[in-house]
Amino acid sequence: MNILMVLTSHDRQGDTGKKTGVWLEEFAAPYYVLTDAGAVITLASPKGGQPPLDPASDTAEAQTDDTRRFKGDAGARDALAHTVRLSDIDQATFDAVFYPGGHGPLWDLAEDPVNIDLIEYFAQGGKPIAAVCHAPAIFRHTKVANAKPLVSGRNVTGFANSEEAAAGLTDVVPFLVQDMLVANGAFYTKGADWASHVIVDGNLITGQNPASSKEAALALVALLV
Repeated sequence: MNILMVLTSHDRQGDTGKKTGVWLEEFAAPYYVLTDAGAVITLASPKGGQPPLDPASDTAEAQTDDTRRFKGDAGARDALAHTVRLSDIDQATFDAVFYPGGHGPLWDLAEDPVNIDLIEYFAQGGKPIAAVCHAPAIFRHTKVANAKPLVSGRNVTGFANSEEAAAGLTDVVPFLVQDMLVANGAFYTKGADWASHVIVDGNLITGQNPASSKEAALALVALLV
């Protein structure tokens, strides 16, 4: 299994002066599910190099077994520090793509034409696309062959409005993931706030929040093996 994992390069919460980026658990948990399953993972980001980590995801209370494993894994830390520039990726060499969240994708991956083209390429080829938490923001502008939104008529989930409100960022983010998915014609569902909730619809896998990242990666493995 050759799997592409695409991470945000965006590090600012709008004009608040606060930092954001990749949510560490949403990278670490899928990374180890996939590597332990024998996958070869290529890490990419719009700018290449070290993607920003959301400081809130690196606090003591946010740590999990997977994030602690990552901190002790020199190889994984080096891989994350040297992500490939997204525009240099050969789409045809991968069997699936996985998008960890964090708030960053709302600003860059959702709008990046290179990333939009990549998603549409994977969708056209029937290859699995997985996205968790805020990463379903990537479906804001993606289309299928008939110019309909890629998620139109699909069962999906993503970071809920109630979770964004609890985070205090409803008026900071450029759009709400839940509202965008519904506006694009998706059949959106949510579980309890902060609990794992993963939806698989054909080749499309979406997870609601950080707690969903491991289950989403397991669902991706199940599609590939």
